[in-house]
Amino acid sequence: MKFKFKKLAVAATVLLGAMAAFAADPIKIGSVLSVTGPAAFLGDPELKTLQMYVDELNKNGGVIGRQLQLVHYDDGSDASKANGFAKRLIEDDKVDILVGGTTTGSTMSMVPLVEKAGLPFISLAGAVVIVEPVKKWVFKTPHTDRMASEKVFEDMKKRGLTKVALLSETSGFGQSGKKETEGVAAKFGITLVANETYGPKDTDTSPQLTKIKNTAGVQAVFVYGLGQGPAIVTKNYKQLGITLPLYHAHGVASEEFIKLAGPAAEGVRLPAAALLISGKLAANDPQKAVTTAYAKAFSEKWKTDVSTFGGHAYDGLMLAVDAMKRANSTDKAKVRDAIEATKGFIGTGGKVNMSATDHLGLDLTAFNMLEIKNGDWTLAK
Repeated sequence: MKFKFKKLAVAATVLLGAMAAFAADPIKIGSVLSVTGPAAFLGDPELKTLQMYVDELNKNGGVIGRQLQLVHYDDGSDASKANGFAKRLIEDDKVDILVGGTTTGSTMSMVPLVEKAGLPFISLAGAVVIVEPVKKWVFKTPHTDRMASEKVFEDMKKRGLTKVALLSETSGFGQSGKKETEGVAAKFGITLVANETYGPKDTDTSPQLTKIKNTAGVQAVFVYGLGQGPAIVTKNYKQLGITLPLYHAHGVASEEFIKLAGPAAEGVRLPAAALLISGKLAANDPQKAVTTAYAKAFSEKWKTDVSTFGGHAYDGLMLAVDAMKRANSTDKAKVRDAIEATKGFIGTGGKVNMSATDHLGLDLTAFNMLEIKNGDWTLAK
């Protein structure tokens, strides 16, 4: 009898030891975000979102019986720094999955490293080059720059605007957007009669806008950039007395843009996810519950306005969590396969249906055309 008890005691000790080791082995979520620098109003809400939901998931028991650990670095909006941090996450921190870069430049600097390491990577950046051509280990949550251009041109066409001036940023996002805009213009009967650029750190874009203003035949202006630059463009636009319709890409889909641009933002149109108008969605809209819950949680926790960029981080983290649950594992290959097999996932950005040939999983219906009226987002009519 004593022998039996001894065996049971040993077995219990081994089991408790295994459980303790298991509990001490968290799932590591790696992240490189632009929390400071020109892209900070994208990266800051992304980090806040990841921190908030990792805490919430852990309070509710974690994922597949394990706690989550967020390991994050700030690249300062510098793509070259992102590469070094990604290397650290892979080699030193040994993360299970990577969620973020904030910008296209940062993301693309990390892609070769994650591909070589075989690490699932869900980017929060916009350019189509991230997922086209398809890269085995790389996925993304925001709508692409090509989709943004198509949505803008679709709206312009409805309004009879066919001669357009393009002003794009020299960042990775802006230049990819420029290329995609040039590529789809003809499909919508749009002619780019002016094509100017500005730097992400420029404090005045009046020279470029003056050239556009003096270009014959211009009917509308389309600005392609992110961070603080587009707000400067919008202010300069107003200062120069330009009254043509002004469009932006989805890189400004944040309350912060309205604050930075001020009254000059009135009338600006842009494509954006449903998150910015969550309170105005129909009760039966499949995104209503997700977007309103996220908006409420974020604003209450951080005492600040919600942005689509934080929403991209929510989608990235929840796609990762959903994949781990379906794979019942953190095995990198199994998680990668599960992400690629995602169907019917409702996020803040839309309904996600991934496949071997589509590592985004969103279509053009996931975009809404918004207009800023009285300092607030409204559905464009």
